[in-house]
Amino acid sequence: MSAKKESLGKTIGVVVAVCLVCSIVVSGAAVGLRSLQQTNASLDKKSNILNAAGLYETGMTGKAIESTYSEKIESRYVDLESGEFVEAPEPDYDMYKAAKQTEYSTKVTNSNVGFQRRPNVASVYLVRDEAGDVSRIILPVHGSGLWDLMYGFLALDADGETVRELIYYQQKETPGLGGEVQNPAWQDKWDGKKLFEDGDVAIRVVKNANPSNPHTIDALSGATLTSKGVENTIQYWVGEQGFGQFLKTQAWRS
Repeated sequence: MSAKKESLGKTIGVVVAVCLVCSIVVSGAAVGLRSLQQTNASLDKKSNILNAAGLYETGMTGKAIESTYSEKIESRYVDLESGEFVEAPEPDYDMYKAAKQTEYSTKVTNSNVGFQRRPNVASVYLVRDEAGDVSRIILPVHGSGLWDLMYGFLALDADGETVRELIYYQQKETPGLGGEVQNPAWQDKWDGKKLFEDGDVAIRVVKNANPSNPHTIDALSGATLTSKGVENTIQYWVGEQGFGQFLKTQAWRS
């Protein structure tokens, strides 16, 4: 009996030791890879911003992405209530994390965008031409699709009204249906569309949109709820609760 107990004890001891070693290895790998993961996440974000800016080229290396981004893109922060540029509320400020903190955010009202709070201060990205003038304004946008929130960048001309790009970079929509928000052919339909008419948000995503109508974009085939989610998202973020005041003040011209 004592031999069996001793054998059982050794087995348990070996299992515990193996588990301990594995946990140390996994933890060490996670810590060691954290810096690489953060670097890759940063590069991915910058690639999508460059894409919205019309500056991304297929096959760009990390070095080229960093170089083009630092030369052409200016990152700023905007107080959504006043529409004016402000300093970041804290170091390494993240607008999406801020939206989860009541002291840095405001409750969303009368809007079906799929989230309950939005940050008081949001990021914007300015694209400058060779003369140093702003040629595009890139606004981060997010809102509900069919299955989850979708995240993207909306690029506008310096007039603050004409759309050049709508780039979705994170979504969980059905492939071949709602997932077509990332199809370049559908994204191209946004180029040249106008956000406002007589000062009011006029952009719509509708079935069988008239190509000559500057305020309508064809809905995605078989993806009514995703299309409606895109419409709700853009209307919200260029409206009064989003970047509406910023677009009115045109602070980037000062």
